[in-house]
Amino acid sequence: MSLMNILKKRSLINFMKYRSLIYLLVAKDLKVKYKRSVLGVLWSLLNPLLTMLIITIVFRELFRFNIDNFAAYVISGQVLFSFLSESTGLAMSSIYTSGQIIKKVYIPKYIFPITKTTYSLVNLLFSFLAVLLVCVVTNVSINYTIIFSFVAIIYLYVFCLGLGMLLSSLVIFFRDIEHFYGVFLTAWMYATPIIYPISIMPDRFMFLLYANPLYYYIEYFRLGLVNGQVPSWDLNLHCILYSIGTLALGVYIFNKKQDEFILHI
Repeated sequence: MSLMNILKKRSLINFMKYRSLIYLLVAKDLKVKYKRSVLGVLWSLLNPLLTMLIITIVFRELFRFNIDNFAAYVISGQVLFSFLSESTGLAMSSIYTSGQIIKKVYIPKYIFPITKTTYSLVNLLFSFLAVLLVCVVTNVSINYTIIFSFVAIIYLYVFCLGLGMLLSSLVIFFRDIEHFYGVFLTAWMYATPIIYPISIMPDRFMFLLYANPLYYYIEYFRLGLVNGQVPSWDLNLHCILYSIGTLALGVYIFNKKQDEFILHI
């Protein structure tokens, strides 16, 4: 057996050993988030619904965007962007905010970005109920293609995990990245057709759209849920390449730098 195969086997065994810890940390984060909240987990439904309502009133009534099922169009893009924003932001800070634990006991450091990304995934699944509710109220026909919306979520989860591991590695050494990333997320949101149709984007800026990974995940999600269509192989290929490529890069940088984390947290 080659050295690479041995290392992969050890990593898998190590991960399985700590899977219960991931579950406990995710459960703890959920309890902390909704502690002393009257509505509790219902906020995961109400938050996207209220945001969608405001956006729909402003952009459909005032700007007259001509999009079929505009409410479903908005909330489907909105919840995926919120997941990306929350998961990568929490994963980015997960190592240095867990410094006291890392210094006292041995826990594989990758557990922390995985936990934060998984915690955000649970929130996304709650918010998915709000998306379904909007689809039902606005008479969107839901059929078997809804399964592809879950495939889109898996693709996006892998992408966010890779990006989160990359950011958590870099922010240890360059804390300004955390501030820059907040600005970058705002630009990323407006560069993605979440609240506006693709048709209004000028031709000279279309290259930004096609270089935007989030565009493909949201398009995939909408095709399966809102449009009732099967995503093309080309769209699947784009999503897979961005997801696996980002995860591979994130894992590589994380593994390369993790031994130095203790010196900077």
